[in-house]
Amino acid sequence: MKIILASKSPRRKEILEKININFKVMPSNFDENQIIFNNNPIEFCQILAHEKAKNVAMKNENYFIIGADTIVVEKNQIFPKPRNEEEAVKFLQYLSNKTHQVYTGISFIFNGESLKFYEKTDVTFRNISLTDIKFYIKNHNPYDKSGGYGIQDYSSIFISKINGCFFNVVGFPLSKFYNKFRFFLKKIPENCLVKNSEKL
Repeated sequence: MKIILASKSPRRKEILEKININFKVMPSNFDENQIIFNNNPIEFCQILAHEKAKNVAMKNENYFIIGADTIVVEKNQIFPKPRNEEEAVKFLQYLSNKTHQVYTGISFIFNGESLKFYEKTDVTFRNISLTDIKFYIKNHNPYDKSGGYGIQDYSSIFISKINGCFFNVVGFPLSKFYNKFRFFLKKIPENCLVKNSEKL
């Protein structure tokens, strides 16, 4: 089975490679600004993931498409990728000394069949000094990460605890993906699947 990860995130690619699946990367051209946040982060992240997958599926028939979208939320306020240094500082100052939620929506599309699901992780920040925030922004790249931070990099010092899947905060809930993927495969005719089950 030919698989496409419809994401330009190098972190998602790296996580998916951990479970020995053969796939290629093809970023979606879907404009996320078309979807307005409806105060329901669970629904919102799944819609975005599905639209990204649909965008790639339209041009790639007979491929198994994986779409994903990660959002950072605190009290129904979304913190997207910061557009500049000022916004990155504002986001991290707001999240300081609070617990926020990270949601990742995942969508599968294959030959007219689809499946959407999500994962949620609670992330608690310690009280972060402005000095630490500015150092992080200057020396690392917060601009391609929802909320302006990456749990896998230097900003891990901001975090006092998490409740849930670590990989979900990075951008791809690997354990839930694996189990949903295996479930979805049962719906696909055997002649569409590769013979070497170890590659799945």
